[in-house]
Amino acid sequence: MTGGTVRIEENSLLLPGGVRIRFMRTLRLPETGTHGLPPGLGEFPLRRVEDYADTVPAEWRARGGVMLPVYLREAMWLSFAGSAEPAALQVGVGKVCAISGEPWSPRLSLTPQNHVLLPRQPWLDGINSGKGKVRQFVAVPLGLGATVEGQVTGEEVWGGLQLQSFPLRAPELAKWREQERRRAEAARSAGTLTGYGSPPPAPGALPAPMAAPAAAARSRSAPAMGLGVGGSMRQEIHPSDRPLGAWAGEPAGRVFVHLVTPPEWRRVTGEAPPPSPVDRAAYTRAGLPWFEYYDQDAGDVAPSDTLGAVRPVGEWLGDDHEPWQAPSPEQVIQLGDAPGKPVADGDW
Repeated sequence: MTGGTVRIEENSLLLPGGVRIRFMRTLRLPETGTHGLPPGLGEFPLRRVEDYADTVPAEWRARGGVMLPVYLREAMWLSFAGSAEPAALQVGVGKVCAISGEPWSPRLSLTPQNHVLLPRQPWLDGINSGKGKVRQFVAVPLGLGATVEGQVTGEEVWGGLQLQSFPLRAPELAKWREQERRRAEAARSAGTLTGYGSPPPAPGALPAPMAAPAAAARSRSAPAMGLGVGGSMRQEIHPSDRPLGAWAGEPAGRVFVHLVTPPEWRRVTGEAPPPSPVDRAAYTRAGLPWFEYYDQDAGDVAPSDTLGAVRPVGEWLGDDHEPWQAPSPEQVIQLGDAPGKPVADGDW
């Protein structure tokens, strides 16, 4: 466990060092072909596990963290917009690193790289499949073997998402702040002030859909959810530009994100879950945009053989796709060139 304070601000998760993460609902892509980036369709609501100690299962209380409601086969992506200062963020899916495919580790690594760089990385839509692509995060139940965790480790024990952040060491951070101060002064003089590593407009900057219209015993178990993979999309995971020694040796904060089925969300919290995700035909008819993001200065983390072998959820659950309606050219947008109670950590 770490001593860093993790908080929820509205539906953003704040980790020490200025890291801000939002969990975005989105359209699930076909499992064949390579696609652009669909926008966010609103944020998943976040709640602290400890605020529902009388209704969550005992294993959730033991792990602490936060929870969010997600439908079977619903897709999501992580937005890092608003992250203030450099940080190395590890992202785990069932305690399998989403970048390297290696087991979850309390330490940073460069061989292979097991983290993303913030705020350089504006978002993450799925597991690293290399060659400028990721495979979309898609929610599936534990017990079928369809999760990344199940396919990589042969077991499904943890589920959910795991996040932990490492800030720069004090001398490196002071150097970065001084560079930023000078850059800001130069930008003001030129009349073109922009934030460091400012990402292009996030695909999540769309209005959320309208919301859809009895507590159980403390010992009750709950359906467990994890993340499998869906379709492929074009997205680089930027390679690290700093040596390991530039980062703190211990994470400043970490959090376990529990994925909750909609019926269980209603039982635990007493709240209505978000509506079922929009289907592909309605999405296209509404003229919602797709995004292509190109950064001529960007590299890409090498593909992971382990993650490359993960099979999409459709091979486990069967294909439920309606006929795919490709976006029209005018729908594709080219991008590029607070207070609150602390979230308790637990044992995981």
